[in-house]
Amino acid sequence: MKLRHFITTQDYSRAEIDALLEQAARFKHAPTGKQLVGKSIALLFFNPSMRTRTSFELGAFQLGGHAVVLSPGKDAWPIEFELGKVMDAEAEEHIVEVAQVLSRYVDLIAVRAFPKLQNWALDRQDRLIKAFAHHATVPIINMETITHPCQELAHALVMKEHLGQLEKKKYVLTWTYHPRPLNTAVANSALLMATRMGMDVTLLCPTPEYVLDPRYMELGRLNAKRHGGSLTVSHHIEETYRGAHMVYAKSWGALPYCGRWEQEKPVRDSYKHFMVDKAKMALTEHARFSHCLPLRRNVKASDAVMDAAYCIAIDEAENRIPVQKAVMGMLTGRI
Repeated sequence: MKLRHFITTQDYSRAEIDALLEQAARFKHAPTGKQLVGKSIALLFFNPSMRTRTSFELGAFQLGGHAVVLSPGKDAWPIEFELGKVMDAEAEEHIVEVAQVLSRYVDLIAVRAFPKLQNWALDRQDRLIKAFAHHATVPIINMETITHPCQELAHALVMKEHLGQLEKKKYVLTWTYHPRPLNTAVANSALLMATRMGMDVTLLCPTPEYVLDPRYMELGRLNAKRHGGSLTVSHHIEETYRGAHMVYAKSWGALPYCGRWEQEKPVRDSYKHFMVDKAKMALTEHARFSHCLPLRRNVKASDAVMDAAYCIAIDEAENRIPVQKAVMGMLTGRI
């Protein structure tokens, strides 16, 4: 049987996604269990984490499993990923050995590794997590690279909880200001999941330079066609917010400026008014608002929005535990 990983939700059918969400909902009602007794997971963090680390550790614990947290280059040896490399620099061991050794120790390996945002042609290949998947003999879970599939599931679950039927609901994925360029992973994933759910999705961003990678735009269009929704791009704030049922905010770097931050900065700085505020939310059809967190208040969204009853960001963060339990259980064959 071919080894199955959880690197992108696009590798899973809509029926499989729905099954994971249904299992996650059951875990919310019965948080503890024995589905992972005798099982272990290595959590490798190449980047900082609060919600992802906490939710995976607690999720494994609550189902009887054990999580080992590693930070290569800090509390674990730095790793080389390039094949054929003469390892005379910082890296002490190679991915070939790391993946194989961890596969002998644990039942699952989860990886968080953001792109460097210096060369998007290279970053978009997602080589680091694919190297783990190639050399490991246990399932690999994506804890965020150029997509964030676990966040996708938590987002889908919270929308179902608050909006019910998602098909044909108007979904606004809006760019927001941040003082530096961020990874496009959550935006890519939000686009993929909302279109998989058959929603009418609008990507709202300042200029065409901020449209997401063509790969994800094309996947979004294919998802929408298959599931009865739509995908459009808009640069008009008020027009886009009108009639929305769901507003999801995220900041990301303009890909044409990747590696040229000093050139993007003055462009980005002129669009601080994309912040989500009460006036924009008042244009919607009593929409819910969410964000993956962390969020800079009064930069990405105002205090009034974050503290409003329609803000479901905390509910979404809570859902990280049950959806990750569902993923771990599925990959270990216990669910």
